[in-house]
Amino acid sequence: MELKYFTLSEFDSPDEPGSGSKMDKDFLEKLDYARGNASIAFKITSGYRTPHWNDNVAGGRIGSSHKKGLAADIAYTGSRERYIIVKALMDVGINRLGIGKGFIHADVDKSKDTNVIWLYD
Repeated sequence: MELKYFTLSEFDSPDEPGSGSKMDKDFLEKLDYARGNASIAFKITSGYRTPHWNDNVAGGRIGSSHKKGLAADIAYTGSRERYIIVKALMDVGINRLGIGKGFIHADVDKSKDTNVIWLYD
């Protein structure tokens, strides 16, 4: 798979080098396209997670879409960057978004509700 703005290693679980290759290809293509549209860097803070890593990360949920390779967290600084990233993600059809302080969770897990935006405390 060839991505213009990302390398697969950016999506690795910290406890499993090379695991970024377990990310869903369609999701990565959408992320890559959104990054191009946004014209700002997307810093991935969490991509694929092994079950072990997910169990130990703050906010790691039992049914986490990260464990399926269907989710990524993207860092942002400030409300302008947050807006640009959210808009770019929605424009490419990524319609499950969580907004936290300093990060945006984006996923395309079809087993969960679509067209939702939630906030993290």
